[in-house]
Amino acid sequence: MDTIRTTAQKWLGDFFDPAVREEVQAFLDGDINELKDRFYKNMEFGTGGMRGVMGTGTNRINKYTLGKSTQGLSNYLKQVYPEQQIKVVIAYDCRHNSDTLARTVAEVFSANDIKVFLFSALRTTPELSFAVRHLGCHAGVVLTASHNPPEYNGYKVYWTDGGQIVPPQDQEIIDTINGLEYQDIRFKANQALIELIDKEVDEAFFEASVQNGNFNAENKDDFSIVFTSLHGTSITAIPEVLKRAGYSNVTIIQEQAEPDGGFPTVVSPNPEEPEALKMAMDKAEEIGADMVVGTDPDSDRLGIAVRNYDGDLQLLNGNQTMLMMTRFLLEEQKKKGFAGNEFIASTIVSTPMMDELAKAYGVGCKTSLTGFKWIAKMIEDYPDQHFIGGGEESFGYMVGDFVRDKDAVTSTLLACEIAAQAKALGSSFFNELIKCFVSYGYYKEHLISITKKGMKGAEEIVKMMEDLKNNPLEELDGSKVVRIDDYNSSLSTNRIDGSTTPLLLPKSNVLIYTTEDGTRMAARPSGTEPKIKFYFSVNTSLENNEALEETSARLDAKIDRIIAELKFN
Repeated sequence: MDTIRTTAQKWLGDFFDPAVREEVQAFLDGDINELKDRFYKNMEFGTGGMRGVMGTGTNRINKYTLGKSTQGLSNYLKQVYPEQQIKVVIAYDCRHNSDTLARTVAEVFSANDIKVFLFSALRTTPELSFAVRHLGCHAGVVLTASHNPPEYNGYKVYWTDGGQIVPPQDQEIIDTINGLEYQDIRFKANQALIELIDKEVDEAFFEASVQNGNFNAENKDDFSIVFTSLHGTSITAIPEVLKRAGYSNVTIIQEQAEPDGGFPTVVSPNPEEPEALKMAMDKAEEIGADMVVGTDPDSDRLGIAVRNYDGDLQLLNGNQTMLMMTRFLLEEQKKKGFAGNEFIASTIVSTPMMDELAKAYGVGCKTSLTGFKWIAKMIEDYPDQHFIGGGEESFGYMVGDFVRDKDAVTSTLLACEIAAQAKALGSSFFNELIKCFVSYGYYKEHLISITKKGMKGAEEIVKMMEDLKNNPLEELDGSKVVRIDDYNSSLSTNRIDGSTTPLLLPKSNVLIYTTEDGTRMAARPSGTEPKIKFYFSVNTSLENNEALEETSARLDAKIDRIIAELKFN
């Protein structure tokens, strides 16, 4: 506690704004638990950058924590590019304070003699990724907290390839930041180095999105879409991209169209949550729409609902959407012919069906750690190979390589193309999905997220991971555990003979159990939220479409039994 108080007392110096000093003093004099939570650690970079609750303190998002990160990034860029005029591009989403924090970040860059392209208003994360290469920048920053609650904001850093920072840059940047004091931040802007951007980059991004996501599906006028931006940034891009691709029958949920960091109509602006899409689902039922699409605040994730065999709208999970998008892209590539160097990509906690799909089409499937920065890195690491598309279970997908991050803008267009074309041919998106299960095996996935807030919660998450590692489970639903992959120690252990083999991916705090019948359970603390996540995958064969309901029920029951065994409650 003495260390925490000492850290907080440093914020009483003249360098900090008077209001900040006053607030810190109140914490020192009053609520000890609040003081602990705000100052017990520094805000850190995780799988999706730096993300946290806004407010005063080292463990909060504010002008000083972002300023320090920007100063460290500026110093690092100057080390890497000592003889160049460094250029960065900055975007921000609908979050509270995103516009003012983005301006602060721009001013710190400019104070370090770095040229800044700053979007004049909120823009999507995929457009920021695109803009890095389009403008020839050395780095990019987007202010966003993705789908987190309203009190959050964040800071994601992109490198010259348009992908998020990866090793060794990420740790080198963190080390540079950690070597600074807050007083090292240069806040005095050089306004001449800050250039506002908007329409020119928008036009280039829209054109590229349509070029990559439009496959000239038939009868688009006969395909009805309900779209919601969930108060986020996608309203600036998706309606226009759909229009340019020929979709005229698009109903926008107006109550959720206005960007608003308070997200007043939803509990959580996360398309993974069924509640978030309820308003759009109700409208779609009212007008008989074919598809519902909803995106998160920075428009890198999308959730969709399509009509099932009973004619009801059914929400799909990220694995199912990823599978369909990848199969469609592979079919399109098949028409052109395979050169033998194509690959698709996914992550270690996503559906194993991506491997089965790759085998069926004779292409490679590269599997990465969680986070699209690793998929973007694959494109850089294998320049002689052709990336088709790839995604992860958390509702993110990347179409080709013109954007190097999750891209809900182009993915929304692609999903509509798949569904519209299927309808024109007398099928449906849902029917084509079930065909995949019949052809490649019926894999069903489920995710449980357990929230553990604050310092105590962080300790509990550590303990849960240690227990799973040091006291491993022997079986899951009666099926013997045959392999445990520990990405923190980079070892895969064969539980039958005790032998180990190295895991070649970078170290990460992920543990995956695999059983004799192919059941998988992965445990992973979130890198951006106070949560631990458990990913379940079970599978069986699906004889035909008619067997879907009964087979699905059996897999659901299996997942329920495994969860009950683990006694999370």
